[in-house]
Amino acid sequence: MSRRKKAIKRTLLPDPKFHNVLAARFVNSLMKQGKKSVAERIFYDSIDLVVERSGQDGIDIFQKALENAKPIVMVKSRRVGGQTYQVPVEMRPDERTARSIRWLIRFARERSERTMAERLANEFIAASKGEGGAVRMKEDVHRMAEANKAFAHYRF
Repeated sequence: MSRRKKAIKRTLLPDPKFHNVLAARFVNSLMKQGKKSVAERIFYDSIDLVVERSGQDGIDIFQKALENAKPIVMVKSRRVGGQTYQVPVEMRPDERTARSIRWLIRFARERSERTMAERLANEFIAASKGEGGAVRMKEDVHRMAEANKAFAHYRF
């Protein structure tokens, strides 16, 4: 336990187009080398592509994709008596969101489409349907936690 005072969590301003805090958080994670306008353009273009391809509201598809990629539990390494155990632990809500955002961006970057906006749009659509790399990663993490459920009593 830290002896210092609690870190103050800054409130994030919502993004200018959709007035959504999650979208602003996603844009900040997508940004590289401080180029926020580039990240915003990529995100908004991908939302427009989602609307064009699915015919549904783009921000709703984005939120559904985020929700489908959110893990509930994860495994943490815990060393007990010279042995390292993978201990399943529940995640805090903000940590779940951060992890799902990270996974969506990571698997979008690994896709083979031409532009980043196309990759993101396709990853959003796939994740909203319960497919795609981010959802697969979530299922892998859940499977690991389920397999190591016997070590849950080593929880921190």
